[in-house]
Amino acid sequence: MTATTDGSGGSAQGRAATADEKIYLHPPVELVGAEAAHAGAATLPGTAEASGAAGPGLADRPPGTAEPGVATEEPGAGAAGAAARAVTRAIEHLLGRQDPQGWWKGTLETNVTMDAEDLLMRQFLGIPDDRVTAAAARFIRGEQREDGTWATFFGGPGDLSATIEAYVALRLAGDRPDDQHMSRASAWIRERGGVAESRVFTRIWLALFGWWKWDDLPEIPPELIFLPSWFPLNIYDFGCWARQTIVPLTIVSAKRPVKPAPFALDELHTDHRDPNPAKPLAPATSWNGFFQRADRVLHRYHRAVPRALRRAAVKAATRWIVERQENDGCWGGIQPPAVYSLIALHLVGYDIGHPVMRAGLESLDRFTVWREDGARMVEACQSPVWDTCLATVALADAGLPADHPALVRAADWMLGEEIVRPGDWSVRRPHLAPGGWAFEFHNENYPDIDDTAEVILALRRVRHPEPARVEAAIARAGRWTLGMQSGDGAWGAFDADNTSPFPGRLPFSDFGEVIDPPSADVTAHVVEMLAHEGRAHHPRARRGIEWLLAHQEPSGAWFGRWGVNHVYGTGSVVPALTAAGISTAHPAIRRAVRWLTSVQNDDGGWGEDLRSYRDREWEGRGESTASQTAWALLALLAAGERGSPAVERGVARLAATQLPDGSWDEPYFTGTGFPWDFSINYHLYRQVFPLTALGRYVHGHRASTACRQGS
Repeated sequence: MTATTDGSGGSAQGRAATADEKIYLHPPVELVGAEAAHAGAATLPGTAEASGAAGPGLADRPPGTAEPGVATEEPGAGAAGAAARAVTRAIEHLLGRQDPQGWWKGTLETNVTMDAEDLLMRQFLGIPDDRVTAAAARFIRGEQREDGTWATFFGGPGDLSATIEAYVALRLAGDRPDDQHMSRASAWIRERGGVAESRVFTRIWLALFGWWKWDDLPEIPPELIFLPSWFPLNIYDFGCWARQTIVPLTIVSAKRPVKPAPFALDELHTDHRDPNPAKPLAPATSWNGFFQRADRVLHRYHRAVPRALRRAAVKAATRWIVERQENDGCWGGIQPPAVYSLIALHLVGYDIGHPVMRAGLESLDRFTVWREDGARMVEACQSPVWDTCLATVALADAGLPADHPALVRAADWMLGEEIVRPGDWSVRRPHLAPGGWAFEFHNENYPDIDDTAEVILALRRVRHPEPARVEAAIARAGRWTLGMQSGDGAWGAFDADNTSPFPGRLPFSDFGEVIDPPSADVTAHVVEMLAHEGRAHHPRARRGIEWLLAHQEPSGAWFGRWGVNHVYGTGSVVPALTAAGISTAHPAIRRAVRWLTSVQNDDGGWGEDLRSYRDREWEGRGESTASQTAWALLALLAAGERGSPAVERGVARLAATQLPDGSWDEPYFTGTGFPWDFSINYHLYRQVFPLTALGRYVHGHRASTACRQGS
């Protein structure tokens, strides 16, 4: 990884803005009246400050027309004409994908471990389905590479854990070890050290069937549930996705179940007589050494824990799990907590017909994509709120009228998805009133700051027939977002100040990022939202801006936590800074422009491989993609580079690669779950971001400005 998500550590160093750089900030806006009185409060304008119908703006202009005062070429002439035509086609395509209820949702593609673990879960619960197994196996086989391996992202290297899990799933489907595709996989696995070198979660799945010893796995005691929130390594020290996964795993770890294995897996060990050869411990003076020795103590504790305490802990963990099941039956709207929660509840006595179990299994069925070739792919998550707000921004910035029925339907649906009850985030912010949006259809317990900021930006682009309703929702969400600022002045995705260094050092924390520190991309989206709300000079916004300036990489880029990678981070930060009043002449903006220009591909596009999370040589390097080209263009356009050769070539690239139906093709993964460890191909990214960038190119800077309901 080139940098840690909070900008510290790694090879990249945070850099404070110098005094001469700060003078490039535009002078503060004079505050009057109530705004001046409440400049220091964690509030946003409410209904009384902004109500009524939206005034005329860019969104009122039809597609293909430019903002008054912005010089563009005549339609059909050069890049501008090609861009205008591409915008028209892309609008039509995106409108055709909207659900009648108002939302958009693209497929969320990850890797075959989702499908393999789904089959393993069904095998463990005793509910295998021949049709499901055959369809999943068809998909898994289709994802295997020539060398016999499976990768975690398109074009990436073979991954040991993914290859093991895929192999075992195919064995469950009836594939034989001596089949050519299977023997290639097992040989590659052995060459990499076998099962012993795989991640802990892979070995947990194998332990469920006796293919691995529970004693050879890190201990995860359920008594963690009793640790108070101020105590190190309590469950709220973990990011919400890790927390929701670890709590059910504490029950699994306590029960140590073993279902009869339908076959042996000797071929996946370098020596099946000694599948887990001893390894020396890290030095006792190191953190790794400390936690390795602590794990040995926990294994002894497992054998000696008082039964009454263990029963109480398992009961408390069970209650915690059940209380967090969503209305649709899932947990947190993501696959890993769901499969482990179902297994844990089964172990404590919930039968398959229990309403909690039945709803959980049905929710996972809704995560499946059945393809025309008969293959079945499992999504790790679904992203309707995120996709809908991004699609709304794209269409509005491309010139769709603010009162267009599609935009009104989208706004109406988003308003109905607002979360107005406390969740786990309130452990760190107990006095903060709720308000905001999650990523998924159902995730009441975990609204996220990134979605909330983008939804507000989207709602501001729509002339809704109930402006008071919009203002009330934005006011609640704005207060909540400001209240979720971390102590360093930036924002994480789900929690405030979720920065403990200890969870990631635990022996079982080898599956990816386990905490939720502030990131440049989330902070940028919040700053951009605050700027469009007229609060760029709010003290909390200024702290966020200073954090962004201090965390620019030496290259001039910003690290992208939730998108790949520096192109995403830079494409998020530059528009936010300029929206907040940072001059396009500011040294930080000029450095970003120089970096983006320097990494532009010869074909005019931009791309960045996920290997940039581990190797700086990949920073800004990779095959051109539609979404990453759009992110670069969004930054360059915000930096005032509309007429530059880099922008013209980038726009030409998007226009030239658009498909006849108005969409773009993008097999590469440009979304991030955990940097490097879990990657995502958001199938709607290839549509919404190019449309946003081309729309802003055609219509000028005002395409990215917000429409206040009362302006």
